[in-house]
Amino acid sequence: MRAPRPIAVRITGLCLLVAGVVALVGGLVSAKLVADTAREVTRQTLADQADVLAAQWDDSALGLRRAVEILRRQGVEPVLLRRNGNVVGGGPLAKRAALEAGLTDPARGPRATIELDGRTLLVEVRRSGGAALALVGDAGTAKGIGRTLVGNIALALGIGLLLAGVAGLALARLVARPLIRTADVARAMGRGRRDLRAPEEGPREVVRVAASVNELAGALAETEERERRFLLSVSHELRTPLTAVRGFAESLADGVVTAPEDVVRAARTIESEAARLNRLVTDLLDLARLGTAEFRIDATPVDLATTFADAAQVWSARCAEVGVPFHYDAPGAPVHLVTDARRVRQVLDGLLENALRATPPGKPIVVSLRDGVTFSVRDGGPGLADEDYAVAFEPHVLRSRYAGLRPGGTGIGLALAGGLVAGLGGSITAGAAPEGGAMFQVHLPGPR
Repeated sequence: MRAPRPIAVRITGLCLLVAGVVALVGGLVSAKLVADTAREVTRQTLADQADVLAAQWDDSALGLRRAVEILRRQGVEPVLLRRNGNVVGGGPLAKRAALEAGLTDPARGPRATIELDGRTLLVEVRRSGGAALALVGDAGTAKGIGRTLVGNIALALGIGLLLAGVAGLALARLVARPLIRTADVARAMGRGRRDLRAPEEGPREVVRVAASVNELAGALAETEERERRFLLSVSHELRTPLTAVRGFAESLADGVVTAPEDVVRAARTIESEAARLNRLVTDLLDLARLGTAEFRIDATPVDLATTFADAAQVWSARCAEVGVPFHYDAPGAPVHLVTDARRVRQVLDGLLENALRATPPGKPIVVSLRDGVTFSVRDGGPGLADEDYAVAFEPHVLRSRYAGLRPGGTGIGLALAGGLVAGLGGSITAGAAPEGGAMFQVHLPGPR
């Protein structure tokens, strides 16, 4: 595959191309204008000379002869028609041009352009009485002037091209240098560096690219720090039940625990810690599958009222065990919807698990189902700080902020709930609840 050309080469080439096109168009237009202007100037000069010579017609013959000599030295041929009809002065070509221009025909105009022997001649005729005077000039003089002017224009355009090339190189360096440095920073980021920043200099678009790369570097650093803290937290969460399971298992294996009631208590502890481990691992796997091909939504027609009633029965019992009042508010009629009932139940269980962990005995938990597409979970716990509701569904954020106040959480429950709702095509929000704690409201897509 052919390697792409550097941006410096492209910018320089583009500047030269634009300057070359401008020079070509300008040169063609200028050459035509200059040629026409030169001919008009020559014509006007010839007319002025004819007027001056005609004014000296009746003056002294000496002055007229001197004027004729000056004109001949300038390449202008005077041709005279005497009153007796004789044509004198000028060379053969000039005489022929004067006659064709109407020197002997009073009805003809005062000027003409004659083509003779491949030459273009300009003729100015002036009449006085029965005599006439013609001045014949070569249009090649105008062409010579035009060529000189065109040559000067070509020189100027050549200098313009040179300056365009220099300007293109300067512009290319101005654009390419910060882009190259930004690319170097990006490559270093790809190798794991997060402490480098691209220079925000140069044209506005280049500055925006550098700023975007810098924002990406900051976001990556923050994300990796969160992931590091999350992994540390998960490691701690895994270590705690594993330690308990191992300790009680060793006690049973070594015969340290022999009393029947102690054996039952140790077995129940192992069972509960194993269930906790299973729940944590399941949540981690589901969180890892979100957004991948492994995450599936099996949407079928379901009655959400039945799904929520089953969940309410389970969670009412769990809340009663710890002295937390549980209230379930739902319409009496079936609520039909096309969705994945298992994922909806998973979201509901995750929100209720989070609410029960934060709600003290005597404070309520309320589940509300409305119009088949919206449900909410509210609790009477301490709630969250106002600024924390916006980051409630980011992994580990709330756990790191409330680690010493609300033990027992894994930091992934709400993040998993948010990802599941997004996978279902819905939305989830967090805010303050009327009961004093937090409220999490889920809006699912309507009936299809």
